[in-house]
Amino acid sequence: MTDTKKELIRTLKFVLFSISAGLIQVVSFTLMEEVLHLTHWVSYLVSLVLSVLWNFTLNRKFTFCSANNVPLAMLQVALFYLVFTPLSTWWTAVLTGADVGWNEYLVLALTMVVNFVTEYLFQRYVVFAKSIDTAKRDA
Repeated sequence: MTDTKKELIRTLKFVLFSISAGLIQVVSFTLMEEVLHLTHWVSYLVSLVLSVLWNFTLNRKFTFCSANNVPLAMLQVALFYLVFTPLSTWWTAVLTGADVGWNEYLVLALTMVVNFVTEYLFQRYVVFAKSIDTAKRDA
């Protein structure tokens, strides 16, 4: 298989797993917003953590097929989110606040797009860059 085809398949897997993580994020966000009536930023933060755990686990195993040190890879992803989470939580609070008043679901969708693009680049070129396709496949 050519390198281009492998990368295309890898990107497609990342997209599909990200969609599933996005569904987890939207459903959990909606439950916290509509059922528990939590504030927007709390709902966002908890739903983000749930989706990140899901997405990391699936992408490490199936997209990047990495035998990389899992705690190290998780630490690198945690460092990414150490920057992304406060920024996105802040802009979520600002954009959905009384002064700006954007719809919380619009802000969530836009934030998820930013997260998708930046997380793919970070995982592909930083976290798993040297360990792609190093895991043995289950028979």
